[in-house]
Amino acid sequence: MRTDISRTVAAGMPLATSVFVGGGTPTNVPAHELVDVLREIPLAPNAEVTVECNPDDITLEMMRIYRDGGVNRVSIGVQSTVPHVLAALGRTHNPDNVQRSVEAVREAGFTTFNLDIIYGAAGETLEDWRKTVGDIVALNPPHVSAYGLTVEANTPLALQPERHPDNDDQADKYELVDDLFSAASLQNYEISNWAQPGHECAHNYLYWMQGDYDGFGCAAHAHKDGRRWWNVRTPDRYIELINAGESPESSSETLDDETRRLEALQLLLRVREGVPRGAFKAADLQLLDTFLEPRGDRLVLTRAGRLMANEVALRLSVAPSNG
Repeated sequence: MRTDISRTVAAGMPLATSVFVGGGTPTNVPAHELVDVLREIPLAPNAEVTVECNPDDITLEMMRIYRDGGVNRVSIGVQSTVPHVLAALGRTHNPDNVQRSVEAVREAGFTTFNLDIIYGAAGETLEDWRKTVGDIVALNPPHVSAYGLTVEANTPLALQPERHPDNDDQADKYELVDDLFSAASLQNYEISNWAQPGHECAHNYLYWMQGDYDGFGCAAHAHKDGRRWWNVRTPDRYIELINAGESPESSSETLDDETRRLEALQLLLRVREGVPRGAFKAADLQLLDTFLEPRGDRLVLTRAGRLMANEVALRLSVAPSNG
């Protein structure tokens, strides 16, 4: 990894405005070794540096090492505070460790952090979800990500239709979490993300604004000027290629200009800044009346629109609107 980063610096690429260490359990790596790697990354002033954390692994000493090593934000994978829901998600951490982890994060001096939760697991009732959300609110987090469980192709879940989430159930749970977070002064700024003012995730905004980013490690993704590429998936293969001085790139795609403009609108639709009014044809705006609302010279999703965001996005147009 250090070799790749050194090449990046030598090539004169821009300083990193944000860094996100995730895609698994980075807390399995000794804290000193992780921050040694992070120190090799050339950072812009006030860069956001986030590390994903398993609540079972977090200790005050680990958080202090992270903080002293330049990490200024952590993301804790809570998922649920109900044991049988965690089991359905294949998670093994102890729900009681969530509060202990948050206390360690705060004591170490972190002023911002994220809690990740997931709804829609098999066997999760609305009351189970209410308990999880209530437990999260009680921790007074500056940022929360709440994702509906999705079924990915070629996964064990995909082969078990009886465990697939129900759309109506997920809609009820989304409305519940939005109500409770809004009452707790957590503002929705992207479909699945809520934050206290000033604690929005800079790294996620880089994705939503089609920014350029590098990816290091197995299965990491990267983007530059409309070209996206991703690395081989397995650690062994990635290490083998790096040691051989070969590219770990597995595959790539390049978007044409029109596709890139359309994707930009699709991403903007997800965030509270919304899209220009001209992104929808006049006739479509009439059909989407309950899903969109004007905000200045832009259109943003209503809560009903957030629940139907994919369908609303199908109506986006890069052609000038007649209305």
